[in-house]
Amino acid sequence: MNKNFAQLAVFVFCLLVSASVFAQPVRVGQAGATQLLINSMPRSSALNGVNIGSTSGIESALVNPAGIATTEGTELLFAHTRWLIGSEIGINSFGLSQSMGVNGGVLGIQVNAFSLGDFVRTTVALPDGTLGNFSPTFVNLGFSYAKKFTDRIYVGTTVRIISESTPEVSANGVAFDAGIQYRTGEADRLKLGITLRNVGPTMQYGGDGLSGRLPYETGNPYTTSVYLQAAKFEIPAVLSMGGSYDFFIAGKNNVVTVDAGFISNSYYLDQGGIGLSYRYKQYVVLRGSFLYEKGIFGKVVGIDGRYNAYTGAALGATFQVPFKTSVSSSDFSKFSLDLSYRTTNPFQGTLVIGARIDI
Repeated sequence: MNKNFAQLAVFVFCLLVSASVFAQPVRVGQAGATQLLINSMPRSSALNGVNIGSTSGIESALVNPAGIATTEGTELLFAHTRWLIGSEIGINSFGLSQSMGVNGGVLGIQVNAFSLGDFVRTTVALPDGTLGNFSPTFVNLGFSYAKKFTDRIYVGTTVRIISESTPEVSANGVAFDAGIQYRTGEADRLKLGITLRNVGPTMQYGGDGLSGRLPYETGNPYTTSVYLQAAKFEIPAVLSMGGSYDFFIAGKNNVVTVDAGFISNSYYLDQGGIGLSYRYKQYVVLRGSFLYEKGIFGKVVGIDGRYNAYTGAALGATFQVPFKTSVSSSDFSKFSLDLSYRTTNPFQGTLVIGARIDI
């Protein structure tokens, strides 16, 4: 046990030192690729992402990749997010995790594809929008590996490819995540976690859309090709830590879980939150949470100190059905429907609906 605690302490120290290297004063709005901060997973979004210690399965890729190591077989996840309802922005998410055996760890893949709607195409010569419409393409593709190193310590990492493009301008980048979980107590009732996400090189837009022709000199009818180089931008690194504790009520058929987490953003305000879950056997889970940040109780975004459209509260539920894949098998697989809703002002909140199969 002392060896396990020593390993955990060394890893936590390394993460804290790494965070101090890129940590800088709050610079809200100065990072790019901020879609990396959007949680499009139904279970963890209902907890506002404070389930850093207790997250499990492929959904952990957006909270703490160490939780992927809890996958015992094959897990498939499909989810759709109506982001800030009224903005006509949608996110389609897919995840797959596969156990490689007792000592082989778990491999995972996640895809988040953003539907941002249509935009009117204009140019300097034709500013009235007579050229039709275009739709930007934002896709994040993640590859994860996680492993249970001891009976208490889970470690995971993710490499994420970032792609943002319009028909004539695009930017591509890569981000790295790393996390650890420590689980102990009866039925692993105490869980602790820490993760460092979205660490990577700067990104930069480029393409034919940044080039054009300008007069060679005043009074000269000849023109020359000019390429306007876009500025580089950082991606929004995040350091998160949290824990959870399970309370068993009348045995283990009724479980109440309390989650708490702290999120330190390199380009946004620090956040802290608490979550509460109730699970009845393996059939129903109800969730609720609140995420606090400075100015969260302000009424108007950008005027009275509130930077975020989200107002902090979130709710969610899971309905799960066990089933057998074969008559001769004694093991049960699971099919579940998940949903979450986060309150916002303005807009009509964010709704996430997902379906999951554990085999």
